[in-house]
Amino acid sequence: MDYLHTQGIEMPRLGLGTFRMQGDVCRAAVESALGLGYRHIDTAEMYGNEEAIGPAIAASGIARKDLHVTTKVWHENLAPDAIRKAFDTSLNKLKLDHVDLYLVHWPSKNMNLPTVFEALMKLKQEGRTRAIGVANFNVALLKTVVEEIKAPIACNQIEYHVLLDQTKVASYLAAKSIPLVAYCPLAQGRAASNETLAAIGRKHDASAAQVALKWLLDQDGVAAIPKASRAESQQANLGALNVKLDDEDRKAIAALPKDQRFVNPGFAPAWD
Repeated sequence: MDYLHTQGIEMPRLGLGTFRMQGDVCRAAVESALGLGYRHIDTAEMYGNEEAIGPAIAASGIARKDLHVTTKVWHENLAPDAIRKAFDTSLNKLKLDHVDLYLVHWPSKNMNLPTVFEALMKLKQEGRTRAIGVANFNVALLKTVVEEIKAPIACNQIEYHVLLDQTKVASYLAAKSIPLVAYCPLAQGRAASNETLAAIGRKHDASAAQVALKWLLDQDGVAAIPKASRAESQQANLGALNVKLDDEDRKAIAALPKDQRFVNPGFAPAWD
């Protein structure tokens, strides 16, 4: 497994996303993934599954230093006191003494970014999170955080896949040496049935989904966190690491429509 080195942490480039997984299903999925070799687990207070993930981590017997755990604060909790309360709750549910990465899950229209990052930096200084970062931030917001506030963000987690162009955000992050963590990397399942990807897969004895995942992981500074509850899917995603795409494959993928955004709630920022 390759790692991204960012703000003092090592983040495995392939992780397990857990959105919409709950209870016993979530616990079993995390236990399965850790058993298969995953070392990067992504959750959030909003997912309502931290209580299931905590026992799965504990049962794995894996040394804490060998695991990367990300969680996130919801956009309604971005006042300093609310951030601390949300963080304490997340840590308690995960049954951990620290997380590796704590993210602002979504920007909020009325957030005060300097005070948000002051609160996040305190958590980092206390050693309760090893790094801080953001999710769903556009370039304008990133510029405020990185250039004005000078916050040491370890990543921006955004929707990114073969059907969505993220050149503007990706270029800005690359210029600042900030990793991009791709969620929905399989376009909410649509990559699996894409005929262009399937044709490339046949050439390499791989699935369309594996091709889509490897396309992301071949990019410098990009990690991906596909959601997979079944062990077979988790294993298949790990198998994507062995696919070798060539220039012809990349050209075919570049020609796919790139305007399909599947996560766009009413509170989302103005996308670039």
